[in-house]
Amino acid sequence: MNHKPNIEEFIQHHLDSRSGERRGRLERGHRHAEALFLQNVWWPLRGDFCDLHPEYEVMDWRGRSYFADFAFLPGTFRLLLEIKGYAAHVKDMDRQKYSNELNRETFLCAMGYQVISFAYDDVERRPELCVTLLRMVLSRYIAPVVPVEKLLLVEREIMRFVIRQAGTVRPQDVAEYFSLDPKTARHMLYKLCEKGWLMPTKRGDGVRKVRYELACNVLSYWE
Repeated sequence: MNHKPNIEEFIQHHLDSRSGERRGRLERGHRHAEALFLQNVWWPLRGDFCDLHPEYEVMDWRGRSYFADFAFLPGTFRLLLEIKGYAAHVKDMDRQKYSNELNRETFLCAMGYQVISFAYDDVERRPELCVTLLRMVLSRYIAPVVPVEKLLLVEREIMRFVIRQAGTVRPQDVAEYFSLDPKTARHMLYKLCEKGWLMPTKRGDGVRKVRYELACNVLSYWE
């Protein structure tokens, strides 16, 4: 996996496959905020741009075209992502536009899309929060593709459990859920860390390991 995202190549790939207004919208619409989201949030979380579509066209309840900043379409899961700047969003908003925005999001939900929005300020200044929240959203829908030979059955089940717990667990959570003794639970979590699927987080003193969370590179294996 490349450590630095090639955003220009990603956009050019989609430009080459588009024509007409869909191409023009991408040429005009992909701005600083969207590029910052790719650099600060999406790439650190996913490590690739697979199944991600910039300036994605959908129809609203009136049959009018609407372009989401990004759509993530892995299989049957359909997620629309928006990056909203406070000043521009508030300045351009009136009662009718506000109603239209809410109606559009409700309609898209009915059509099988999940729509989530990030504030530009968070994408720029607190991207780690955006990464955490997006990881929680994805963990509800996307299961990790784990080679059978790499994980034993119990390890796969622990990974599924971690995902259901929004990507972070304590050893005692694993012990209680799987009816394991605490020492065995800690040993299983250590093994998953050694394999690169989990990573330990430490308390303020930096000594005692109290939680384990999904490693960022695990997400690059998700469908």
